[in-house]
Amino acid sequence: MRSKPHLSFWQIWNMCFGFLGIQIGFALQNSHVSRIFQTLGAKIDDIPILWIAAPLTGLLVQPIIGYFSDRTWNRFGRRRPYFVAGAVLATFALFVMPNSPTLWIAAALLWILDASINVAMEPFRALIGDQLSPAQRPTGYSMQSFFIGIGAVGGSLPYFLELAGVANTAPEGMLPDTVRYSFYLGAVILLSAMAWTIFRTREYPPELAAQFEEAPPQEALGAQNSVARSMATYIAIAFGIALALAVQHYQLEKSLYVLAGLLIGLGGAMALAPMLSERNILRSIVADFQAMPPAMRKLAPVQFFSWFALFSMWIYMTSAVTQVHFGATDTTGLAYNTGANWVGLLNGAYNGFAALAAIFIPLMSKRLGVRLTHAVNLWIGALAFASFYFIKDPNWLLLSALGIGFAWASILSIPYALLANHLPPQKMGTYMGIFNFFIVIPQLVAASLLGFLLKYLFGNQPIFAFLIGAASFIIAGLLALMVPNEQKA
Repeated sequence: MRSKPHLSFWQIWNMCFGFLGIQIGFALQNSHVSRIFQTLGAKIDDIPILWIAAPLTGLLVQPIIGYFSDRTWNRFGRRRPYFVAGAVLATFALFVMPNSPTLWIAAALLWILDASINVAMEPFRALIGDQLSPAQRPTGYSMQSFFIGIGAVGGSLPYFLELAGVANTAPEGMLPDTVRYSFYLGAVILLSAMAWTIFRTREYPPELAAQFEEAPPQEALGAQNSVARSMATYIAIAFGIALALAVQHYQLEKSLYVLAGLLIGLGGAMALAPMLSERNILRSIVADFQAMPPAMRKLAPVQFFSWFALFSMWIYMTSAVTQVHFGATDTTGLAYNTGANWVGLLNGAYNGFAALAAIFIPLMSKRLGVRLTHAVNLWIGALAFASFYFIKDPNWLLLSALGIGFAWASILSIPYALLANHLPPQKMGTYMGIFNFFIVIPQLVAASLLGFLLKYLFGNQPIFAFLIGAASFIIAGLLALMVPNEQKA
């Protein structure tokens, strides 16, 4: 077997540059979609269910795209055809979304935008595994984290456009020009950055890729494990049905139907898969899910609680900061729109800090080890989340953004660097898509559960979502310490 060639700094740079555009799209989505929903008349407790499109799309799209990209080869390459499709569709969605005339159209466009970004993003994770040797993969994922941090400044575009004199208020039901123009500019940057990677990166053809390294053996499915999985499958279905009936009987929050549907759907897919033909995509993905490498199983709960915390911030950051730190609830008022722009700046700030943190995390790992580094960064994120409750001056929230940046950079790099070396090369895309389950499922749980918790336990005060997120980060850090096979960066 041959070793993969050592790529230069600029080759890795070109390979990762498209992430700049992807993250600008995500930053605009995460910073301003809740603002669009509120402007179009959504209530605070309606926002989580409207956000359900984003994680549900990722759950469906990423493993399917990974599966097909593993099996694709044409004159454009293996992963790059999906970059093209995702970039074009995401550009369209960014241009149209700020002009949504109704709430349901905005929710539908969020679905299209998130699906398009996922189509482009999933193959990027696999591309690093395809192109780089194990020794260079940490560099590749850190480079992606750097561009994610830089690209996320796109969430701050309305703030800077306001400083440039662009109107930051609009009539009721309309978005200010600062937001609309930011989406247009973001669309242009996304398409340009993706085009850079598409035209400046070449992929190894299948016959050459097969010569580089053998796939690590996948774990065999023992009879005992099969019985346990069957039991878990039917328990999930039963619990989902019970939850749906409880929501109906006790008139609980309708968002909990999503959680019930998730349990029934996942359990049903696991039960159905063995009945399908061996070439069926669902059977293939379920089989790979059941046989996923031990490293993925150990990282899964860490990812779950990390992303649950992040989603609590993305859903409620605008409403929490505008209400608590700017004293505003009227979406047409100057105070609300000033606060919403400040949220965009905070999102850009924590991502900018993440770009810097991506430089320091490898140094931390050499001193502390990978898992302790990840745990420490997650706990820093927990302190940063909790500080939103105690800090009253919005300017000091920039310090909170610094802590979030370290957690964010760690989440974007360490799990992938640990995982990639344990994945079969011929299934790199599929397993990166399956790993996304442990990013998407907590987001679906958050979208289902957070509205219920805030309404019944915290008087519909969105600031408490940050305390829930802080607790989730603490749990994730503790679980990271339980991941064995300590590695040094």
